[in-house]
Amino acid sequence: MSSLTVRVTPRAGRNEVSGYWGGTLLVKLKAPPVDGAANQALIAFLAERLSLPKVSVLILRGHSSRTKVVQIEGLERHDALGRLGFEGV
Repeated sequence: MSSLTVRVTPRAGRNEVSGYWGGTLLVKLKAPPVDGAANQALIAFLAERLSLPKVSVLILRGHSSRTKVVQIEGLERHDALGRLGFEGV
């Protein structure tokens, strides 16, 4: 189990990981920040990119903020970052 700090940019042109800066994963999502849509999109996007079921990705803090702390069950932090394209970070 590990946790990642994620900075979300909602209403983007497409869903993508846009970088890793200062210990924070930067993610762009098409979903708007309305009624939890961006949170659900973030969970689905990370689960798909990490090849994990959605129940393995949980937002711990930041439900109404762009900066969130996400818990990932089944992967260590460095493995999760490696699957997202940031090996050795």
